[in-house]
Order: sequence, then C-alpha cells, then structure tokens
Amino acid sequence: MDKADIVIVGAGHGGAQAAIALRQNKFEGSILMIGRDSEPPYERPPLSKEYLARDKEFERIYIRPPQFWADKGVDLRLGATVTAVDPAAHTLTLADGGTVEYGKLIWAAGGDPRRLPLPGGDLAGVHGVRDRADVDRMMAELDGGAKNIVVIGGGYIGLEAAAVLTKLGCHVTLLEALPRVLARVAGEQLSEFYQNEHLAKGVDLRLEVALDSLEGKDGRVTGARLASGEVIPADMVVVGIGIVPAVAPLITAGAAGANGVDVDEFCRTSLPDIYAIGDCAAHANAFAGNAVIRLESVQNANDMANTAAKHIMGDAQPYHALPWFWSNQFDLKLQTAGLSIGHDQTVLRGDPATRSFSVVYLKGGKIIALDCVNAMKDYVQGRKLVEAGAAIAPDLLADAATPLKDMV
Repeated sequence: MDKADIVIVGAGHGGAQAAIALRQNKFEGSILMIGRDSEPPYERPPLSKEYLARDKEFERIYIRPPQFWADKGVDLRLGATVTAVDPAAHTLTLADGGTVEYGKLIWAAGGDPRRLPLPGGDLAGVHGVRDRADVDRMMAELDGGAKNIVVIGGGYIGLEAAAVLTKLGCHVTLLEALPRVLARVAGEQLSEFYQNEHLAKGVDLRLEVALDSLEGKDGRVTGARLASGEVIPADMVVVGIGIVPAVAPLITAGAAGANGVDVDEFCRTSLPDIYAIGDCAAHANAFAGNAVIRLESVQNANDMANTAAKHIMGDAQPYHALPWFWSNQFDLKLQTAGLSIGHDQTVLRGDPATRSFSVVYLKGGKIIALDCVNAMKDYVQGRKLVEAGAAIAPDLLADAATPLKDMV
C-alpha cells in the first residue's frame, strides 16, 4: 500500500498551491498529489482562451516547471482517479484498484463540466471544457474542417469560447436560455455590453431559447434542434452550463454537503483529518453576507489552499479573502472584485461606448463589487472600497474623472 503524510487529491490550482504552501510553511513530511490529468499541474483558465486560440503553447501554462515537484519532494500520481474514501482507516481507493494511506487529506478535485441532459448530448463532437484533452479534441476537429459551431451557455466559459472560435474564423451560434448573458454573475449593464460586442463581432447570439435536442449522423453531431423546430447546423458543440462538484467519494464516506462538500473557516470537512478547497468546497463567505456558497475561481482555490496548509501546520487563520475573477473576450479584459449577489443598486462609471468603463454594485448603500472592463485603475483602486464596504454617494462614484482611490 502506498502512503503519505499528506495526500492531495486534485492537481489543479488548489492542489498545486496546497503542496507549495505546505513546503513554504516548513512541512517536512511526505506529500503525494493524485491527479486525473496525465500532465503535471497546469493553469485552467487559458484553456478556453489563449490555448484554444493557439496564442500560448501548453508548456507555457504549467503552474511550475515539471521538475519543480520532484525538487520540492512532492510525488505525483497522474492519470489516477479516487473512487472511495475510508475516513476511519485513512485510506483511498483508486480506480485501478490501488490503495493509498494518508495522514491528512486535502481534497482539491474541482468539478466536471455539467453534461447536456438532452438527447444527443453524448454524440461525438460535443465538448465540455475541463482539461487539456478536452481542448485538444476541439482543436483537432477545427483542424479537420469544423466551421459551424454551436455554443450552449452564455456564462464566462461560453462567451470566451465564442470569442476565440469567432477569431479563428468559425461561424458561431451562442444559445442562452435566460433573457441575457452573464445573468447569474453580473448586472444588466454588463450583460448588454457583452451581448452587443459579440453581435458586432459576428456571433449569432440567441437569448431565451429552449434547446430540444442535438441531432447527429453516424454518431457525430450535425445540428442543434430548438424547441421551435429550427435546426442549427453544427460541426461541433461546446457546452458551458456549469460544473458538477467532484465530491462523490467524500459524500459517500459521510461528509456533510449538498452543493459540493461543506467546510469550516479553516477548510475542514466534517470528516476527521480531511480538508477540501477550491471549486468543490462550500463555505460561508463574508463577501456574500456569510451565505454558504462555492466559488469557482483561481483566487479561491489558492487562498483556500493557503488556509488549509497553515492550519495543518498549527497556524489557524480563518479563510477571509476578497473574491476576484477575470475574463478575456476579444480585446476586452473584464476584472471583477467582490460578489454582486443581492445588490440593490448599480452605478455606471464611464461610457460603455468607449469600451472602458466600470459597473459598481451597492447593497444598502455600501459597495459590494465592481466589474471593470478595460479599466485597470478602477479595479486596483476599487478593491479597497469593496474590502472596506465603503459607503460613497452614487453621484461621486459615477464621476469617472475622480479616481476611486480619492474616495477611500
């Protein structure tokens, strides 16, 4: 039986940072990282952006050079899947039948792209975006002549994929069931701006559409049938409708959790000696009014990893980190600070027509979040206002000529 003092399940951002943070905090025991991917830890956000666009070679998105892990005494078991956890015996069972014993366990398995629950969802040519293999398959189909692309879902993954595929010369149709894109994460002003940008670049954007099924021939997708009866030709379909947290072995073992696995302020699950971090960890977040949420972001994965590593080393520092996100679409860089959940007022700062502006979100008169489009200064300076929960008059916030730092 293999064994390690600390086993990390997941080789993405959270898992990689957990190993790094343990060594930075002087942990000298053995560390084993188990990952489903066949590659050493690499960045995930570029997959739907620079990597798909072929602007960045894969070797440039490694989180650390492959040799780094051996140099730091971190053993990697790649291409392996954990199927069961025995919290009493402190063991893991792998899909190949192997068993691994742990002293402490950090679960950083992330999630899997939510599959399309419709007829045809399993046809060849239908893709989610989770790992390098997913995107490599998409790129091979593009090289093979795929031109008509249907993207399902108007969230960040869908919009980023639509932008890249349009840039590559494809005819892209984006289908969103809700009345606007980014409806779950942003206000109407930002949604309208991005809708207009995609339309201007040639994306066939369809809102409030119901998808009936995917059609195929010889096992490969050929079209998307709408509830209206219209069939949109499709050489390839990209599905971006969220993720399913990869926590089944923990829940089966008795861990508390519904949407993901529940963790406390130190990222501990309800099972002894088991921590969970990143996309799959449901936690009470101070920037969401202490609502229990999951955050799907690199920031959250890294900060939770640091919290867990420090707690293991006896430095109990509760997780409290300002959420931040980014999205690259066409020549637009969106940077978000805070969570706009439950906002009751928005303030537009700047003119969207200039393609550089910010939307400030308030709740009860206090700033809770900012969306900044090509507005780096607003983002950098506005973070402090979100962290402070600053109460600033809307007319002053709307004055783009006054730097946000002058409002602290």
